[in-house]
Amino acid sequence: MGLNKKQKKQIDVARKKIQNLQQKLAGCKQQMDDPEEVRSLEAAIAEQEAAIEKIKSEA
Repeated sequence: MGLNKKQKKQIDVARKKIQNLQQKLAGCKQQMDDPEEVRSLEAAIAEQEAAIEKIKSEA
C-alpha cells in the first residue's frame, strides 16, 4: 500500500526541516563558534531522517 495524504505531508515537512537544518549546519561548520551546536544539528538531522524512514515503513 502506498503512502496516504497525511504520511506524504509528514514526510514533506520532515524534508523541509532537514533542508533548513543542513543550511544551519553548513553555516555552523564555517563559523565553528560552538562545536556542540554542530553535533546538535547533526543529531536533529538524523532524527528527522529516522522519522521519514519510520513513516515509510508503516505504509
